[in-house]
Order: sequence, then structure tokens, then C-alpha cells
Amino acid sequence: MSDFDTLDLVGVAEGVATRRFSAREVTQWSLQRAATIGRRYNAFFRLDEEQALARARLLDERQARGDDLGPLHGVPLAHKDMFPVAGGEMHAGSLILKGNIPQRTAFVVGRLDDAGQVNIGSLHMAEFALSPTGFNHHYGSGLNPWNPQHVCGGSSSGSGVAVASRVVFGSLGGDTAGSIRMPAAMCGITGLKTTYRRMSMQDCVPLSFSLDSLGPIAQSARDCARLLTHSCGHNPADALSSNRAVSNYGSLLDGKLAGLRIGVPDKYFADDLDDEVAVCLQASLDVLAARGARIVTVDVPDMDSINSHAQLVMAVEAATLHRKWIEATPERYSDQVRNRIDQGYTYAAVRYAEALSLRSRILQEFLTTSLLDCDVLHVPTLAIQTPTIDATTRGNPDDILKLIGRVTRTTRGFNYLGLPAISVPAGLSKAGLPMSFQLVGRPFAEGMLLRVADAFQRETDWHRRRPPLDAEALSQAKTTAVS
Repeated sequence: MSDFDTLDLVGVAEGVATRRFSAREVTQWSLQRAATIGRRYNAFFRLDEEQALARARLLDERQARGDDLGPLHGVPLAHKDMFPVAGGEMHAGSLILKGNIPQRTAFVVGRLDDAGQVNIGSLHMAEFALSPTGFNHHYGSGLNPWNPQHVCGGSSSGSGVAVASRVVFGSLGGDTAGSIRMPAAMCGITGLKTTYRRMSMQDCVPLSFSLDSLGPIAQSARDCARLLTHSCGHNPADALSSNRAVSNYGSLLDGKLAGLRIGVPDKYFADDLDDEVAVCLQASLDVLAARGARIVTVDVPDMDSINSHAQLVMAVEAATLHRKWIEATPERYSDQVRNRIDQGYTYAAVRYAEALSLRSRILQEFLTTSLLDCDVLHVPTLAIQTPTIDATTRGNPDDILKLIGRVTRTTRGFNYLGLPAISVPAGLSKAGLPMSFQLVGRPFAEGMLLRVADAFQRETDWHRRRPPLDAEALSQAKTTAVS
């Protein structure tokens, strides 16, 4: 079989299980695309061809013996370079960690190993996760497969590019202010940020320990459901890991929305919306209403204040995590990343303590104000059109910072609140770039978010659309991306 790019993650798992093709066949295909398309669009830091093929052969042998198959048996995946794999270099997009060889595999990646994944390598990310656009001064920007002149989203940039361009069928990413949802939105795929500590962060490279969350990135909600089911779960070695029972999230996807209430905020999220994005959001609400959902208008607390708290907490915690490296080898950081980290040293300790102490009260206010009369919120993932690499890297620094602030304006606050949120592809702009909407739920309501997203995807095919992978546009973009 040669048209694996027409399949999603669940389709590949079913194809291997029913012997339509082998784990080795689909892995060879994935590795070939990684070495060509993946490299061209700067999706990979490390490609583990030998290990991946050996793993695929082992899985095929187990299947031939009649062994039980895992739910991800033979599926090629790759993950953001913040997830350690024993014996493979992990540098989190930095020079500081270059040459670092972990001795232990991250808990969540080990869970996927147990489920049968074939992990083919380590994916590009922003330096220490400090860019929502996919910018990396040391290794070049990730390139958007829909148009390489435009950013691909970050900091889980390689995850967005590799899944959208059908190099792999799913990926794990990290999200501190939108780093799963941004690349999902900009690359036209589905990305779920889970509830704070729903997934264990053990051994993963942190950015902000009060805000960091993990989650799956894949073509569809059903793909994300399968990845989530087999990556989350209590980790006894991680004291902060949630001990809530893990659902079979795929079993919750029944397509039924009758009686479900979808809340649409009447302020903040409707402000400063691009016209095409506004049309896309309304069209997605029409689809959900036609499936039986009831659309209700809701209020939201002061989101600017919530975003300010999130920014303060992230800055202080990033500065704390990087202090020793900054003092020892400041020259190994890019200027943009070092400047962002240095901001954390300017805040008074009382302001940081205040932001943390107010968190539970503000969350309760949000739940009773915005989610009291609805089951999920419907808001934009990105309120503006996906910007160009040029606009986010060249020109007046103040203008660049302002633009980057607009990029995370509708995602950042949900990390401070610790709430789950999913980005769902919902259209293409006149310029041919993906557009999306975001669903936000109560704590541990990942199943509800996936159910609504899946119902939408049963009526639409935006998540199945494949980028053009334009060779001429890619050639024109190369110089810009590495500048």
C-alpha cells in the first residue's frame, strides 16, 4: 500500500491489526517522508531510522506469533523534543542541552511504547518552548506546510508540521500558553491541551511548572482520544500526577450533541477578530447547532487580568528554572529567548505569590461565570490570520512583541486556569491557510471536548484536508526561515 497519507492514526492501527499492511511497511513509508518532507519543512531534530525499523520488525514478529496487539500497534509517531527517550539526544531546541543523552524515557512516552507505537524520532520545537510561532534562532523556524512563508505555530512546531504533512500520524506536545493549540490551529489539525497534571510531566523539560500541560496532536478528535487514553494516567513516581481514573476516550465519541449547551462569550473573545475568522467561527457554531447543540451566550471574567497573571507566573518560573544556566553561559541563549527569561527577574516576589494565591479563586469565578450555564465554551484559537515568518522576526521589536501577544491572546489564560482546551480545524482562509475554533471545558472534561470536536468532524472534512507542500514556495521561504 502506498497511499498511507489518506489514513489517520486509527485507520493505520486498524490496517496493521487486520494485516492490510505491516508495521514495517508503514514505518518505512513514514521514515521516507520524514527524511524528505520532514527535513524540508524543518519538522525533525533527530530521525531514528534504525531503531524504528527494528521496533517495527519486532512488532510484526509479535503479531505473527499471535501475541495481543496494543491499540497503537505499529503506528509511526514522533514527539516534541522535550520528551526524553533513553539513549537518544534531547536538547529542547537549545544549545544549552545539545549533546544531552537521557538515561530514562518519559513516563508518557513509555505509556505509548506499551500501547505499540513506533517512535521514529524527535521533533523540532522553539528554544526551551519560548515561542508561540515556531521560531528557533539556532535551528531555524518550523515551516508551515500550507505556506512556508507563514509560521507553523509553536512551541510544538515540529508536531504540527509532521502531523499536518502526514509524516507521522500523531504526536505529543507541551502547552504553557498555547503551544499545542497554536501549531494545531495554524497547520489545520486537532490539538488537545489537557487539564493541569492530567498527564505526568516527569522527566519532561519544563518551562513553567505551574502552567505546563501536555497533550496529543493528531488529525482528528478520535485520533487524539486514542493517544490520550494511552498516554495519560497516574504516575506513582510523580507526586503531582493526577490519580483520576483514565477513561477510554474513544468510547465517548458517539456523535450526539442533543441537549448539550455550548457557551459563546459576548466579550473579549469577540474583540479584535479577523473578519474571515469571525465567519469561520459562526459557521462552526451552525454545524454544532445542526447536530443538536444549544448555543447560549455567556459572560467571562476579566481575561486581560487572567492573561497578566499567566504571563507573570510563566516569566518568574522560567527565570527560576534557567537562572544557573543564564549565569554560567548566557551566550548560548538566543537574544529573543534570553530577553523573555530576563523579564522574570524584574517581578517582585509578592506579585508572583499573589498571582499563585489568587488562582483558585479566579478559577472558581470562571467556572461560575462562564461555565455555569453551559457544558463547553466555544472561542477562537487564533483571533487573527496566521502571520508570516517575516512579520514575527523582522522589523520593530515592539511591533513583533505586540503581534506575538495577539497570537496567544485567546489561549494563554486557560493555562493559568488549568482547564482543558482543544483546537479544531474549521476552514481555510482566502489565502489558503487553516482556520479553527477552540473548545474549553471544566477540569478533567477532556472527554466532553473530544466528543464535541468529533461530532463536528463527522459533519466536516477540514481535518482531512492535506497541505499542498509547494516546492517552489518552500524554496522561497528557506532564506527567511533561517534568518
